[in-house]
Amino acid sequence: MIEDWSEEVAGIRRRRERAAELGGTDKIARQHASGRLTVRERIDALADQGSFAEIGALAGFANPDGTVTPANFVAGTARLDGRKVVLGADDFTGRGGSGDAAIHAKQVYAEQLAGQFRLPMIRLLDGASGGGSVKMVEQAGYSYVPVNPGWDHVVDNLSTVPVVSACLGPVVGLGAARAVMSHLCVLVEGLAQLFVAGPPVVKGGIGEDVDKEQLGGAEVHRRNGNVDRFVATEAEAFAVIRRFLSYLPSSVHELPPVTTSGDAPDPEPLLSAIPRNPRRPYRIAPILDAVFDAGSVFRYADYGGATVTALARLDGHPVGVVATDPYRGNTLSAAGALALTRLVDLCETFHLPIVSLTDQGGMTIGTVAERAGTLRAGARAISAVYQARVPQAELILRRVYGVGGAGIVNRHRGGRSWAWPSGDWGSLPAKGGIEAAYRAELARSDDPERDLDAIQQRLAALTSPFRTAEHFGVQDIIDPRESRALLCEWAHDAYRLLPAQVGPPNWGTRP
Repeated sequence: MIEDWSEEVAGIRRRRERAAELGGTDKIARQHASGRLTVRERIDALADQGSFAEIGALAGFANPDGTVTPANFVAGTARLDGRKVVLGADDFTGRGGSGDAAIHAKQVYAEQLAGQFRLPMIRLLDGASGGGSVKMVEQAGYSYVPVNPGWDHVVDNLSTVPVVSACLGPVVGLGAARAVMSHLCVLVEGLAQLFVAGPPVVKGGIGEDVDKEQLGGAEVHRRNGNVDRFVATEAEAFAVIRRFLSYLPSSVHELPPVTTSGDAPDPEPLLSAIPRNPRRPYRIAPILDAVFDAGSVFRYADYGGATVTALARLDGHPVGVVATDPYRGNTLSAAGALALTRLVDLCETFHLPIVSLTDQGGMTIGTVAERAGTLRAGARAISAVYQARVPQAELILRRVYGVGGAGIVNRHRGGRSWAWPSGDWGSLPAKGGIEAAYRAELARSDDPERDLDAIQQRLAALTSPFRTAEHFGVQDIIDPRESRALLCEWAHDAYRLLPAQVGPPNWGTRP
């Protein structure tokens, strides 16, 4: 008789089959009833078909009857559009993802694996993500000083590999902290919520009686910067994740992936994109579509208000983009400054050159802006711009005013810059600035409106963009239709400089 290990191999198969059952039929039915996929359905929907290689499938908790209840965290490697990544996904059917059903070593190992093998880290979050539970104290027989498992790897990964978190259900406690410890945080509206503590804890702790959506739904986070992108479905979240990664290298030790650019967009609409009346707004989206590779503009931070941040491509070369949407304003708010900081830090970490399509009316003014701490937020954003080593280019579309306009790119460096004939710049906008500068003169006038009009006409001749160009205050004024060709040529030059910058950023990346 030949001895073999058939019995043990059969045991492996049985345990894997049990792991696939998650928290059981009833819990899976509850997950589906809430409109959410299970953890394994999510992995199948996100990853390339058949590419998921699970790690730690046998980990779980032994039961008196000899069966094993699987841990509520699924980890492994997979491929997304051919690129290898690490996946760490919560199983809400196992005690809502709480720590008393977790094997924390799996979660820690997933983060460690991503950093060590320089693979993007994708977190699919649903529940407490291994966070604490009151039951854990009773089970252990003692309390403990909290430690965030593997947080050293979580922090280090921000400066090493792309990290994406998707909120796919109620994300609370440790899970919420992990959500914002990422380069991109996506939330599914209506299905997902994000909060430090859930409604029962909030009611017991501070007496506030709210439901999950009131406490941490999309409307709560729409402008606060915790979530970068809001989507309608889990499928859309997975599409956003795949597209975001397509602009980035797998780690800071590589360059961004250059692709073929395809058909060039029609530049003709750029000639009439900016209205002659400076008070009239315009849409930024058609300008972005006409300047960058067709279909390549990926909006980054949804919360920036008038400040638009994006990733895009120039002749196949990934770049970061800063712009302004005049229909939502033209100044740099505190939220816009946060969006700008996040984009610049992302570009600096993963070596993407930055392009500013500048129409910047300075920092937001008024009592609301002052209470929001716009000054410090704006100064931090400008510091990020000035500290970034990646090449920067600027296309001045219209306004450049004040500290905000001055700091939107680092003009002290040898970056390339072009202005459209619609350019309008100065330390202050003419409206309001003239009244302040000539207040005494106008106060003595017999006809202030007549004299104000005369002052405006005198200054108009001096503020022509061509006068600035004559003094080399701008490098070039161009036909707007030339913009794309010039920026594509610049992108090729910029990418020649990037190999010298490969590696971790000078300052550790923060969320």
